[in-house]
Amino acid sequence: MPQSRFRYHFPSLRFVGILVLLAVLLVAAFIWFGFYNIGADAPHSRPVYALLESLRDRSITVHARSVKVPDNLSSPGRIAAGAGLYGEMCQSCHLGPGVEKTEIAQGLYPRAPELAKGIDLTPAQQFWTIKHGVKLTAMPAWGKTHPDPLIWDMVAFLQKLPKMTTEQYRQAIANAPEDHDEMMKAISDHH
Repeated sequence: MPQSRFRYHFPSLRFVGILVLLAVLLVAAFIWFGFYNIGADAPHSRPVYALLESLRDRSITVHARSVKVPDNLSSPGRIAAGAGLYGEMCQSCHLGPGVEKTEIAQGLYPRAPELAKGIDLTPAQQFWTIKHGVKLTAMPAWGKTHPDPLIWDMVAFLQKLPKMTTEQYRQAIANAPEDHDEMMKAISDHH
């Protein structure tokens, strides 16, 4: 008798199948008719934004667990090289001390974090994010075009960026040892 009581309290398999089919049809209609405005000038609702933010944060945390941080992350050469890369590749979206908001930075949604204000990511998480990018944002996967040593140079610079004054930032960018093309060539010649 206990099995029949169990069955009595739960809907039939047919009923569950119909509910699943209806849910799939509703989601398909929602997508097909474009009910959700995906425009960057129309912010997500709070629940959608919270869901996407949680998905992003957990994904980065989990995927960055296996990343090994190099011992020389705080070397001056690495930080200087990272400053040059940051100035060429990151500044227009993530800004820097004393850098006015660019047209690109103002038009992004979600907004790119202003990295000079600091972010709550470990060096391994920063590396993973720079290398793999973030879907549905303007954060590219720099690992497709840049080898790991250059990405670590950017992370090294990011470790120092929140403590920099406007003048220190400008000097770091201006005194970067090489331009981007030379760094890419030096890395490819090395390998």
